[in-house]
Amino acid sequence: MKHFKIQKKTVVIFLIGTIFLSFSFKSKFFEVAKQIEIYNTLFKELNMYYVDEINPAEFTNKAIKNTLKDLDPYTNFYNEQAVEDAKIRREGEYSGIGTAVYYTKRGIQIREIYKGFSGDKAGLKAGDIIISVNGQPLKNMEREQLSMFLKGAPNSTISVEVERQGNIITKQLTREKVVVNPVPFYEMIDEETGYITLTRFNNKASSEVKKAFRALKKKGMKKLVFDLRYNPGGSLLEAINISNFFVPKGKVIVTTKAKIKKWSNTYKGTNDPLDLEIPIVVLVNGRSASASEIVSGSLQDYDRAVIMGERSFGKGLVQRYRTLTYGTQLKLTISKYYTPSGRCIQELDYTNRDAKTGKVPKFSDKGINTFKTENGRIVFDGGGVTPDVKIKVSKRTEATKTLLQSKAIFNFATDYSYKNSKLENAEDYHFSAKDFNDFINYLKVDTTFVTEQEKLFKKAYLSSKNNNISEEYKEIKEKLIEVKIKDVSKNKDILKILLEEEILEKFYYKEGVYKHHLKNDKTIYEAVNLLKNESKYKQILSGK
Repeated sequence: MKHFKIQKKTVVIFLIGTIFLSFSFKSKFFEVAKQIEIYNTLFKELNMYYVDEINPAEFTNKAIKNTLKDLDPYTNFYNEQAVEDAKIRREGEYSGIGTAVYYTKRGIQIREIYKGFSGDKAGLKAGDIIISVNGQPLKNMEREQLSMFLKGAPNSTISVEVERQGNIITKQLTREKVVVNPVPFYEMIDEETGYITLTRFNNKASSEVKKAFRALKKKGMKKLVFDLRYNPGGSLLEAINISNFFVPKGKVIVTTKAKIKKWSNTYKGTNDPLDLEIPIVVLVNGRSASASEIVSGSLQDYDRAVIMGERSFGKGLVQRYRTLTYGTQLKLTISKYYTPSGRCIQELDYTNRDAKTGKVPKFSDKGINTFKTENGRIVFDGGGVTPDVKIKVSKRTEATKTLLQSKAIFNFATDYSYKNSKLENAEDYHFSAKDFNDFINYLKVDTTFVTEQEKLFKKAYLSSKNNNISEEYKEIKEKLIEVKIKDVSKNKDILKILLEEEILEKFYYKEGVYKHHLKNDKTIYEAVNLLKNESKYKQILSGK
């Protein structure tokens, strides 16, 4: 009888819980439907009665972007054209002219030339601005419109007008299949040490890493430097496959935890590894993110590789594309991921963004948690993958961060390439002290490198009704320029490397940059030295 009462009580609690969940679901569904209906009626009224014409697509696009902006920067809406661009990034191939570009108000500016493709064969150069395509002027077009002009069916031709250093020239281009290789360079550094750089985790990443690894093994590779610096990430599955190359089949590589149960998964290596013994040093820096952190984090947790460089970016979130109506898509954050030791390396806590200031707190502000690798080494969560061996670089100032978001380095390197018709070979080139001084002087007149203080001061001056302060304005403006120049000069070590790379790319493509790295890169040099010191390498991984 007592057992029956307990059962009856349990059933009642279960029914109450079910009713509550059902009510909660219906209540939430009603609220969503209510808000959609409010928007629909508002839009109809505006479209019907507003004094000027409204562009429905533009209006809705802005509404959606405003809806998403307070979530995280990885949750985005894609219209039809943007869906195609995202597909290209994932799949690593498209039909075009083989260039990376900037979209500007003047037209399409060439940012990088891919060696051997149509743009290269036609003699296009970085810095060129395509101002018309097949007679259609591109001035003041929106990004979505501009992105359509260079892509098209293979073997189709286009005539373009190009502005170069103040002159207008005409080029005939043939679109062709362009394959973006995520492993643009691999080579032997010495008789025993191989080097592979992986720049993105597109759908070809694991197959290209495997191809490069096997090619280097045939050349006698017994140690590996695996470069993930500046790799922003990409496919979760490709990251799992690449991790699986170096850890045993059946080992947990990453775990995801989501609101939806079916998206919470534990991913294990399902294939036989390529090599479980080869010593590896993985290179990371502050631009190594997402999938790069899954690979470096899992290899660190299993003590399978020494991680070297700077602390990685700190993106522990996973996104998935969801198909919407009329060919549009939503990319949204669905889960957090955790390395084999159980750590989430997400740095920014978007859930607790300050509503007034918009400032996003860091998880590390609340304290960093410790975890242990397979050998018992201490590792940390809350802000990227911390290297086992840190390479010291100067701390980036706020002015330097602003500089790197501008086009100033690109613009300077473009001008440099026109002032210097030839460059000594890629391996031996060095950006001199005189060159750096020229760059600093260039920053004083560059219009793309503008700090927040300069923007605010200019805004205040333009809004002032006092027309007798122009001399004072000029003095303070010059002072602000001096301050920002002083701040960026503190990061000469970082800027010198970036300037070298940008200039070398203009003369020798990306291939020249990587060849220069093998001979001159401080981090690669330290990685090779560590791999040569077998006892030190083993000591780091043992944690003793």
